[in-house]
Amino acid sequence: MDTFQLDPQLAADTCLIGDFKLSQLLLMNDANYPWFILVPRVTDIQELYQLSEDDQQQLMWEISYVAEKLKDLFAATKMNVAALGNQVRQLHVHVIARRETDAAWPQPVWGKVACKPYDEATVIQMKDKLRTLFTTYLQYAND
Repeated sequence: MDTFQLDPQLAADTCLIGDFKLSQLLLMNDANYPWFILVPRVTDIQELYQLSEDDQQQLMWEISYVAEKLKDLFAATKMNVAALGNQVRQLHVHVIARRETDAAWPQPVWGKVACKPYDEATVIQMKDKLRTLFTTYLQYAND
């Protein structure tokens, strides 16, 4: 039986926050934006349509739940949600809180400005903020 493994590029570029019923919640290591990624814990999946109908519905619920919570937390002007997969084939969905004052507004975030990695203290603060936001449905990873 295959076990889920996070794509090495996603693992290198993100910090694990925790697990929803279907997906891992990751924080993109780019402090330019509140940028999160949901990765369904299903092996060998590259496209949304490859998920079962139940998993498709669960993923849509998780995306909507995360987007709604993050919009409020970060006072976002717009929530960007995207599943591209051109460089990382493993199915993953970006959920990015955008503000008119962010570094790339109103353009897409990809390749617009240099990545600005979080420092360790800021990652801890971000995780603490998220713990107050996601009080149910998310099983937090051990720190």
